Amino acid sequence: MDLFEYQLQKRGGQDAPLAARMRPTTLEDFVGQRHIVGKDKLLYRAIKGDRLGSLIFYGPPGTGKTTLAKIIAHTTKSAFVQLNATTAGIKDIKDTVSGAKDRLGMYGKKTILFIDEIHRFNKSQQDTLLPHVEDGTLILIGATTENPYFEVNRALVSRSVIFALEPLSAEDISVLLLRALQDTEKGLGSYHGTIDEDALYFLANTANGDARTALNALELAVLTTDANADGQIHITLSVAEDCIQRRALQYDKDGDNHYDTISAFIKSMRGSDPDAALYYLAKMIYAGEDPKFIARRIVICAAEDVGNADPHALQVAVAAAEAVQFVGMPEGRIPLAQAVTYVSCAPKSNAAYLGIDKALEDVKHMQIKGVPPHLRDGHYKGAHDLGNAIGYRYAHDYPGHYVKQQYLPDELVGTIYYDMSDNGVERRMKEHMKRLKG
Repeated sequence: MDLFEYQLQKRGGQDAPLAARMRPTTLEDFVGQRHIVGKDKLLYRAIKGDRLGSLIFYGPPGTGKTTLAKIIAHTTKSAFVQLNATTAGIKDIKDTVSGAKDRLGMYGKKTILFIDEIHRFNKSQQDTLLPHVEDGTLILIGATTENPYFEVNRALVSRSVIFALEPLSAEDISVLLLRALQDTEKGLGSYHGTIDEDALYFLANTANGDARTALNALELAVLTTDANADGQIHITLSVAEDCIQRRALQYDKDGDNHYDTISAFIKSMRGSDPDAALYYLAKMIYAGEDPKFIARRIVICAAEDVGNADPHALQVAVAAAEAVQFVGMPEGRIPLAQAVTYVSCAPKSNAAYLGIDKALEDVKHMQIKGVPPHLRDGHYKGAHDLGNAIGYRYAHDYPGHYVKQQYLPDELVGTIYYDMSDNGVERRMKEHMKRLKG
Protein backbone atom coordinates (compact mmCIF):
# COMPACT_ATOMS: atom_id res chain seq x y z
CA MET A 1 0.00 0.00 0.00
CA ASP A 2 1.49 3.36 -1.02
CA LEU A 3 1.08 6.64 0.87
CA PHE A 4 -1.80 7.76 -1.35
CA GLU A 5 -3.75 4.53 -0.73
CA TYR A 6 -3.04 4.76 3.02
CA GLN A 7 -4.37 8.33 3.25
CA LEU A 8 -7.41 7.40 1.15
CA GLN A 9 -8.24 4.44 3.38
CA LYS A 10 -7.71 6.49 6.54
CA ARG A 11 -9.94 9.31 5.29
CA GLY A 12 -12.53 6.82 4.07
CA GLY A 13 -12.77 5.31 7.52
CA GLN A 14 -13.40 8.71 9.06
CA ASP A 15 -15.91 9.72 6.40
CA ALA A 16 -17.66 6.35 6.18
CA PRO A 17 -21.36 6.21 7.06
CA LEU A 18 -22.20 5.54 10.70
CA ALA A 19 -23.41 2.02 9.89
CA ALA A 20 -20.00 1.14 8.46
CA ARG A 21 -18.07 2.78 11.30
CA MET A 22 -20.10 1.01 13.98
CA ARG A 23 -19.70 -2.43 12.43
CA PRO A 24 -18.46 -4.71 15.27
CA THR A 25 -15.24 -6.67 14.91
CA THR A 26 -15.87 -9.33 17.57
CA LEU A 27 -18.66 -11.80 18.19
CA GLU A 28 -19.11 -10.36 21.66
CA ASP A 29 -20.15 -7.01 20.15
CA PHE A 30 -22.41 -8.56 17.52
CA VAL A 31 -26.12 -7.91 18.11
CA GLY A 32 -28.93 -10.22 17.00
CA GLN A 33 -29.03 -13.54 15.10
CA ARG A 34 -28.75 -15.53 18.33
CA HIS A 35 -30.16 -18.56 16.52
CA ILE A 36 -26.87 -18.89 14.59
CA VAL A 37 -24.25 -17.05 16.68
CA GLY A 38 -25.38 -17.87 20.21
CA LYS A 39 -22.55 -19.29 22.31
CA ASP A 40 -23.80 -22.85 21.91
CA LYS A 41 -24.35 -22.58 18.14
CA LEU A 42 -22.30 -24.08 15.31
CA LEU A 43 -21.25 -20.80 13.69
CA TYR A 44 -20.09 -19.27 16.98
CA ARG A 45 -17.94 -22.33 17.70
CA ALA A 46 -16.57 -22.43 14.15
CA ILE A 47 -15.54 -18.76 14.19
CA LYS A 48 -14.05 -18.94 17.66
CA GLY A 49 -12.12 -22.11 16.80
CA ASP A 50 -11.09 -20.82 13.35
CA ARG A 51 -12.50 -24.02 11.87
CA LEU A 52 -14.59 -22.61 9.06
CA GLY A 53 -15.72 -24.40 5.95
CA SER A 54 -17.47 -22.76 3.02
CA LEU A 55 -20.71 -21.04 3.98
CA ILE A 56 -23.36 -18.67 2.65
CA PHE A 57 -25.13 -15.97 4.66
CA TYR A 58 -28.65 -15.41 3.37
CA GLY A 59 -30.98 -12.71 4.65
CA PRO A 60 -32.49 -9.24 4.18
CA PRO A 61 -30.33 -6.09 4.00
CA GLY A 62 -28.91 -4.73 7.23
CA THR A 63 -29.11 -7.97 9.22
CA GLY A 64 -25.37 -8.60 9.68
CA LYS A 65 -24.17 -10.68 6.72
CA THR A 66 -21.18 -8.48 5.88
CA THR A 67 -20.56 -7.81 9.57
CA LEU A 68 -20.19 -11.53 10.26
CA ALA A 69 -17.76 -11.78 7.37
CA LYS A 70 -15.71 -8.88 8.79
CA ILE A 71 -15.69 -10.55 12.22
CA ILE A 72 -14.32 -13.68 10.58
CA ALA A 73 -11.67 -11.53 8.87
CA HIS A 74 -10.56 -10.19 12.26
CA THR A 75 -10.67 -13.62 13.90
CA THR A 76 -9.21 -16.06 11.39
CA LYS A 77 -5.53 -16.86 10.85
CA SER A 78 -6.31 -17.50 7.19
CA ALA A 79 -5.82 -14.84 4.54
CA PHE A 80 -9.05 -12.92 3.91
CA VAL A 81 -9.92 -11.64 0.44
CA GLN A 82 -13.10 -9.74 -0.40
CA LEU A 83 -14.78 -9.37 -3.79
CA ASN A 84 -18.08 -7.76 -4.69
CA ALA A 85 -20.02 -9.68 -7.29
CA THR A 86 -21.33 -6.48 -8.89
CA THR A 87 -17.82 -5.36 -9.93
CA ALA A 88 -15.62 -8.48 -9.92
CA GLY A 89 -15.05 -10.57 -13.01
CA ILE A 90 -13.47 -13.90 -13.91
CA LYS A 91 -9.98 -12.30 -13.98
CA ASP A 92 -10.43 -11.21 -10.35
CA ILE A 93 -11.42 -14.75 -9.40
CA LYS A 94 -8.40 -16.21 -11.19
CA ASP A 95 -6.07 -13.70 -9.52
CA THR A 96 -7.52 -14.62 -6.14
CA VAL A 97 -7.09 -18.34 -6.85
CA SER A 98 -3.49 -17.79 -7.92
CA GLY A 99 -2.72 -15.90 -4.72
CA ALA A 100 -4.46 -18.57 -2.63
CA LYS A 101 -2.40 -21.33 -4.22
CA ASP A 102 0.82 -19.41 -3.57
CA ARG A 103 -0.04 -18.86 0.09
CA LEU A 104 -1.08 -22.48 0.56
CA GLY A 105 2.01 -23.85 -1.17
CA MET A 106 4.62 -21.51 0.32
CA TYR A 107 3.25 -20.91 3.82
CA GLY A 108 0.55 -23.52 4.32
CA LYS A 109 -1.91 -20.65 4.84
CA LYS A 110 -5.52 -21.00 3.77
CA THR A 111 -7.51 -18.27 2.01
CA ILE A 112 -11.05 -17.22 2.80
CA LEU A 113 -12.81 -15.53 -0.11
CA PHE A 114 -15.77 -13.37 0.84
CA ILE A 115 -18.10 -12.54 -2.04
CA ASP A 116 -20.76 -9.96 -1.30
CA GLU A 117 -23.97 -10.25 -3.33
CA ILE A 118 -22.85 -13.63 -4.66
CA HIS A 119 -26.21 -14.12 -6.39
CA ARG A 120 -25.06 -11.52 -8.94
CA PHE A 121 -22.28 -13.81 -10.21
CA ASN A 122 -23.34 -15.38 -13.49
CA LYS A 123 -23.09 -19.10 -14.17
CA SER A 124 -19.64 -18.96 -15.75
CA GLN A 125 -18.25 -16.95 -12.82
CA GLN A 126 -19.71 -19.39 -10.32
CA ASP A 127 -18.40 -22.33 -12.37
CA THR A 128 -14.92 -20.78 -12.28
CA LEU A 129 -15.06 -20.76 -8.47
CA LEU A 130 -16.40 -24.27 -8.03
CA PRO A 131 -13.27 -26.48 -8.52
CA HIS A 132 -11.19 -24.31 -6.20
CA VAL A 133 -13.83 -24.45 -3.48
CA GLU A 134 -14.11 -28.17 -4.04
CA ASP A 135 -10.37 -28.88 -3.72
CA GLY A 136 -9.94 -26.59 -0.68
CA THR A 137 -7.87 -23.89 -2.38
CA LEU A 138 -10.54 -21.39 -1.30
CA ILE A 139 -12.91 -21.31 1.64
CA LEU A 140 -15.94 -19.49 0.27
CA ILE A 141 -18.11 -17.13 2.27
CA GLY A 142 -20.98 -15.73 0.25
CA ALA A 143 -23.54 -13.11 1.24
CA THR A 144 -26.86 -12.76 -0.54
CA THR A 145 -30.29 -11.23 -0.09
CA GLU A 146 -31.72 -13.78 -2.53
CA ASN A 147 -32.57 -17.41 -1.80
CA PRO A 148 -29.30 -19.25 -2.56
CA TYR A 149 -31.19 -22.42 -3.46
CA PHE A 150 -32.58 -20.53 -6.46
CA GLU A 151 -29.84 -18.00 -7.26
CA VAL A 152 -26.53 -19.77 -6.53
CA ASN A 153 -24.96 -22.68 -8.41
CA ARG A 154 -26.37 -25.88 -6.93
CA ALA A 155 -22.91 -27.42 -6.69
CA LEU A 156 -21.64 -24.43 -4.68
CA VAL A 157 -24.68 -24.61 -2.39
CA SER A 158 -24.14 -28.32 -1.79
CA ARG A 159 -20.55 -27.61 -0.67
CA SER A 160 -21.56 -24.82 1.70
CA VAL A 161 -23.47 -24.49 4.96
CA ILE A 162 -26.37 -22.07 4.54
CA PHE A 163 -27.07 -19.71 7.43
CA ALA A 164 -30.36 -17.80 7.19
CA LEU A 165 -30.30 -14.43 8.94
CA GLU A 166 -33.54 -12.92 10.17
CA PRO A 167 -34.61 -9.26 10.32
CA LEU A 168 -33.34 -7.74 13.54
CA SER A 169 -35.85 -7.17 16.31
CA ALA A 170 -36.72 -3.64 17.39
CA GLU A 171 -34.97 -4.37 20.69
CA ASP A 172 -31.75 -5.32 18.88
CA ILE A 173 -31.87 -2.18 16.73
CA SER A 174 -32.48 -0.03 19.82
CA VAL A 175 -29.31 -1.46 21.35
CA LEU A 176 -27.34 -0.54 18.21
CA LEU A 177 -28.79 2.98 18.08
CA LEU A 178 -27.95 3.73 21.70
CA ARG A 179 -24.47 2.27 21.26
CA ALA A 180 -23.86 4.51 18.24
CA LEU A 181 -25.19 7.56 20.08
CA GLN A 182 -22.81 7.00 23.01
CA ASP A 183 -19.66 5.78 21.22
CA THR A 184 -17.15 8.64 21.14
CA GLU A 185 -14.55 6.81 19.03
CA LYS A 186 -16.53 5.47 16.06
CA GLY A 187 -20.02 6.74 16.75
CA LEU A 188 -21.76 10.00 17.56
CA GLY A 189 -20.74 10.37 21.20
CA SER A 190 -18.82 13.59 20.62
CA TYR A 191 -22.10 15.31 19.64
CA HIS A 192 -23.58 14.68 23.12
CA GLY A 193 -26.85 13.57 21.62
CA THR A 194 -29.93 12.36 23.47
CA ILE A 195 -32.99 10.68 22.03
CA ASP A 196 -36.53 10.53 23.37
CA GLU A 197 -37.91 7.08 24.07
CA ASP A 198 -40.73 7.42 21.53
CA ALA A 199 -38.23 8.55 18.86
CA LEU A 200 -35.95 5.58 19.61
CA TYR A 201 -38.92 3.21 19.45
CA PHE A 202 -40.05 4.77 16.17
CA LEU A 203 -36.65 4.46 14.46
CA ALA A 204 -36.16 0.90 15.70
CA ASN A 205 -39.58 -0.24 14.49
CA THR A 206 -39.70 1.71 11.24
CA ALA A 207 -36.40 0.22 10.10
CA ASN A 208 -38.18 -3.12 9.51
CA GLY A 209 -35.29 -5.18 10.85
CA ASP A 210 -32.61 -3.30 8.88
CA ALA A 211 -29.94 -1.87 11.21
CA ARG A 212 -28.33 0.12 8.40
CA THR A 213 -31.55 2.05 7.74
CA ALA A 214 -31.94 2.91 11.42
CA LEU A 215 -28.30 3.99 11.85
CA ASN A 216 -28.39 6.13 8.71
CA ALA A 217 -31.51 7.90 10.02
CA LEU A 218 -29.90 8.45 13.43
CA GLU A 219 -26.77 9.91 11.86
CA LEU A 220 -28.84 12.26 9.72
CA ALA A 221 -30.83 13.32 12.78
CA VAL A 222 -27.72 14.15 14.79
CA LEU A 223 -25.91 15.94 11.96
CA THR A 224 -28.88 18.12 11.00
CA THR A 225 -30.13 19.10 14.47
CA ASP A 226 -28.79 22.18 16.22
CA ALA A 227 -27.44 21.82 19.74
CA ASN A 228 -29.37 23.42 22.60
CA ALA A 229 -27.98 25.92 25.12
CA ASP A 230 -26.31 23.07 27.03
CA GLY A 231 -24.49 21.91 23.91
CA GLN A 232 -26.65 18.79 23.57
CA ILE A 233 -28.44 17.57 20.48
CA HIS A 234 -31.94 16.40 21.32
CA ILE A 235 -33.62 13.92 18.97
CA THR A 236 -37.40 14.10 19.23
CA LEU A 237 -40.06 12.03 17.47
CA SER A 238 -40.59 14.86 15.00
CA VAL A 239 -36.90 14.89 14.10
CA ALA A 240 -36.89 11.11 13.73
CA GLU A 241 -39.90 11.28 11.38
CA ASP A 242 -38.15 13.85 9.20
CA CYS A 243 -34.94 11.80 9.01
CA ILE A 244 -36.59 8.55 7.98
CA GLN A 245 -39.31 10.34 5.96
CA ARG A 246 -42.17 8.44 7.53
CA ARG A 247 -44.93 9.57 9.84
CA ALA A 248 -45.16 7.87 13.22
CA LEU A 249 -48.40 5.96 13.67
CA GLN A 250 -50.03 5.22 16.99
CA TYR A 251 -49.40 1.51 16.69
CA ASP A 252 -47.76 -0.27 19.60
CA LYS A 253 -47.29 -3.92 18.63
CA ASP A 254 -47.87 -4.98 22.22
CA GLY A 255 -50.57 -2.44 23.09
CA ASP A 256 -54.26 -1.78 22.64
CA ASN A 257 -53.87 -0.09 19.26
CA HIS A 258 -52.33 -3.23 17.81
CA TYR A 259 -55.25 -5.38 18.92
CA ASP A 260 -57.80 -2.74 17.93
CA THR A 261 -56.34 -2.54 14.43
CA ILE A 262 -56.19 -6.28 13.83
CA SER A 263 -59.74 -6.58 15.22
CA ALA A 264 -60.99 -3.91 12.81
CA PHE A 265 -59.07 -5.61 9.97
CA ILE A 266 -60.74 -8.99 10.56
CA LYS A 267 -64.19 -7.48 11.12
CA SER A 268 -63.88 -5.51 7.87
CA MET A 269 -63.11 -8.67 5.90
CA ARG A 270 -65.92 -10.53 7.68
CA GLY A 271 -68.25 -7.61 7.00
CA SER A 272 -67.45 -7.63 3.25
CA ASP A 273 -65.87 -4.15 3.19
CA PRO A 274 -62.70 -4.47 1.06
CA ASP A 275 -61.92 -0.74 1.29
CA ALA A 276 -61.82 -0.74 5.08
CA ALA A 277 -59.85 -4.00 5.09
CA LEU A 278 -57.27 -2.51 2.72
CA TYR A 279 -56.94 0.57 4.93
CA TYR A 280 -56.20 -1.50 8.03
CA LEU A 281 -53.83 -3.70 6.00
CA ALA A 282 -51.97 -0.57 4.86
CA LYS A 283 -51.83 0.75 8.43
CA MET A 284 -50.27 -2.49 9.69
CA ILE A 285 -47.76 -2.67 6.83
CA TYR A 286 -46.76 0.97 7.30
CA ALA A 287 -46.30 0.46 11.04
CA GLY A 288 -43.96 -2.47 10.43
CA GLU A 289 -46.27 -5.30 11.48
CA ASP A 290 -44.89 -8.78 10.77
CA PRO A 291 -46.35 -9.76 7.36
CA LYS A 292 -46.49 -13.40 8.48
CA PHE A 293 -48.80 -12.37 11.32
CA ILE A 294 -51.06 -10.53 8.86
CA ALA A 295 -51.08 -13.51 6.48
CA ARG A 296 -52.06 -15.89 9.29
CA ARG A 297 -55.07 -13.71 10.17
CA ILE A 298 -56.22 -13.68 6.54
CA VAL A 299 -55.96 -17.49 6.35
CA ILE A 300 -58.00 -17.86 9.55
CA CYS A 301 -60.64 -15.42 8.30
CA ALA A 302 -60.89 -17.27 4.98
CA ALA A 303 -61.64 -20.53 6.80
CA GLU A 304 -63.72 -19.13 9.66
CA ASP A 305 -65.82 -16.49 7.94
CA VAL A 306 -65.92 -17.53 4.28
CA GLY A 307 -65.65 -21.28 4.67
CA ASN A 308 -67.40 -23.37 2.04
CA ALA A 309 -69.41 -20.44 0.73
CA ASP A 310 -66.29 -19.96 -1.41
CA PRO A 311 -63.63 -22.65 -0.85
CA HIS A 312 -61.25 -20.78 -3.15
CA ALA A 313 -60.83 -18.07 -0.49
CA LEU A 314 -58.70 -20.36 1.65
CA GLN A 315 -56.58 -21.31 -1.37
CA VAL A 316 -55.99 -17.64 -2.20
CA ALA A 317 -55.14 -16.83 1.43
CA VAL A 318 -52.67 -19.71 1.78
CA ALA A 319 -51.08 -18.86 -1.57
CA ALA A 320 -50.65 -15.24 -0.42
CA ALA A 321 -49.00 -16.40 2.81
CA GLU A 322 -46.54 -18.52 0.82
CA ALA A 323 -45.94 -15.69 -1.66
CA VAL A 324 -45.04 -13.27 1.14
CA GLN A 325 -42.49 -15.78 2.42
CA PHE A 326 -41.09 -16.19 -1.07
CA VAL A 327 -40.85 -12.58 -2.29
CA GLY A 328 -40.58 -10.72 1.03
CA MET A 329 -41.54 -7.11 1.60
CA PRO A 330 -42.34 -4.58 0.24
CA GLU A 331 -43.55 -6.64 -2.76
CA GLY A 332 -45.37 -8.96 -0.37
CA ARG A 333 -48.00 -6.25 0.12
CA ILE A 334 -49.41 -7.15 -3.32
CA PRO A 335 -50.40 -10.80 -2.67
CA LEU A 336 -51.60 -9.74 0.80
CA ALA A 337 -53.86 -7.12 -0.80
CA GLN A 338 -55.12 -9.67 -3.33
CA ALA A 339 -56.05 -12.10 -0.57
CA VAL A 340 -57.65 -9.41 1.59
CA THR A 341 -59.88 -8.14 -1.22
CA TYR A 342 -60.86 -11.69 -2.27
CA VAL A 343 -61.78 -12.73 1.27
CA SER A 344 -63.65 -9.46 1.81
CA CYS A 345 -65.74 -9.83 -1.36
CA ALA A 346 -66.39 -13.57 -1.06
CA PRO A 347 -69.79 -14.87 0.12
CA LYS A 348 -69.66 -15.70 3.82
CA SER A 349 -70.43 -18.73 5.95
CA ASN A 350 -69.17 -19.66 9.39
CA ALA A 351 -70.98 -23.01 9.36
CA ALA A 352 -67.79 -25.11 9.33
CA TYR A 353 -66.32 -23.06 12.19
CA LEU A 354 -69.48 -23.38 14.29
CA GLY A 355 -69.70 -27.06 13.43
CA ILE A 356 -66.25 -28.02 14.68
CA ASP A 357 -66.71 -26.05 17.90
CA LYS A 358 -70.05 -27.75 18.58
CA ALA A 359 -68.50 -31.16 17.90
CA LEU A 360 -65.59 -30.38 20.22
CA GLU A 361 -68.01 -29.50 23.00
CA ASP A 362 -69.74 -32.88 22.60
CA VAL A 363 -66.42 -34.72 22.56
CA LYS A 364 -65.43 -32.89 25.73
CA HIS A 365 -68.66 -33.37 27.70
CA MET A 366 -70.59 -36.39 26.38
CA GLN A 367 -69.99 -40.02 27.24
CA ILE A 368 -69.90 -41.97 23.98
CA LYS A 369 -69.61 -45.76 23.96
CA GLY A 370 -67.58 -45.83 20.78
CA VAL A 371 -67.61 -46.13 17.01
CA PRO A 372 -70.63 -48.06 15.63
CA PRO A 373 -69.56 -51.70 15.01
CA HIS A 374 -70.23 -51.64 11.24
CA LEU A 375 -67.79 -48.69 10.85
CA ARG A 376 -64.93 -50.28 12.76
CA ASP A 377 -61.79 -51.64 11.09
CA GLY A 378 -62.33 -55.08 9.63
CA HIS A 379 -58.93 -55.64 7.99
CA TYR A 380 -57.32 -57.79 10.63
CA LYS A 381 -57.78 -61.45 11.52
CA GLY A 382 -60.56 -61.98 14.00
CA ALA A 383 -62.23 -58.61 13.35
CA HIS A 384 -65.47 -60.20 12.17
CA ASP A 385 -65.52 -62.48 15.19
CA LEU A 386 -65.75 -59.30 17.25
CA GLY A 387 -68.60 -58.03 15.08
CA ASN A 388 -66.48 -55.34 13.44
CA ALA A 389 -67.31 -54.09 9.93
CA ILE A 390 -70.28 -56.46 9.60
CA GLY A 391 -73.12 -54.80 7.72
CA TYR A 392 -71.07 -51.91 6.38
CA ARG A 393 -72.31 -50.75 2.98
CA TYR A 394 -69.72 -49.41 0.52
CA ALA A 395 -71.13 -46.14 -0.90
CA HIS A 396 -69.63 -46.60 -4.37
CA ASP A 397 -71.63 -49.80 -4.89
CA TYR A 398 -74.91 -47.87 -4.89
CA PRO A 399 -76.60 -45.46 -7.34
CA GLY A 400 -75.25 -41.94 -7.02
CA HIS A 401 -72.40 -43.30 -4.89
CA TYR A 402 -74.58 -42.90 -1.81
CA VAL A 403 -76.37 -45.25 0.55
CA LYS A 404 -78.14 -44.32 3.72
CA GLN A 405 -76.59 -45.75 6.86
CA GLN A 406 -75.64 -44.63 10.37
CA TYR A 407 -72.28 -42.94 10.80
CA LEU A 408 -72.62 -41.04 14.07
CA PRO A 409 -72.34 -42.89 17.39
CA ASP A 410 -75.68 -44.06 18.79
CA GLU A 411 -75.78 -41.28 21.36
CA LEU A 412 -75.48 -38.57 18.66
CA VAL A 413 -77.86 -39.88 16.00
CA GLY A 414 -79.76 -36.96 14.51
CA THR A 415 -77.25 -34.33 15.68
CA ILE A 416 -76.46 -31.62 13.13
CA TYR A 417 -73.03 -30.03 13.40
CA TYR A 418 -72.68 -28.63 9.92
CA ASP A 419 -75.70 -26.38 9.40
CA MET A 420 -75.01 -24.96 5.95
CA SER A 421 -75.86 -21.43 4.90
CA ASP A 422 -77.60 -20.36 1.70
CA ASN A 423 -74.56 -18.43 0.47
CA GLY A 424 -72.31 -19.10 -2.50
CA VAL A 425 -71.03 -22.63 -3.11
CA GLU A 426 -72.47 -23.75 0.23
CA ARG A 427 -75.98 -23.23 -1.11
CA ARG A 428 -75.29 -25.71 -3.92
CA MET A 429 -73.78 -28.13 -1.41
CA LYS A 430 -76.89 -27.80 0.77
CA GLU A 431 -79.21 -28.48 -2.17
CA HIS A 432 -77.10 -31.48 -3.17
CA MET A 433 -77.29 -32.96 0.33
CA LYS A 434 -81.08 -32.47 0.39
CA ARG A 435 -81.46 -34.31 -2.92
CA LEU A 436 -79.08 -37.03 -1.72
CA LYS A 437 -80.86 -37.75 1.54
CA GLY A 438 -84.33 -37.27 0.12
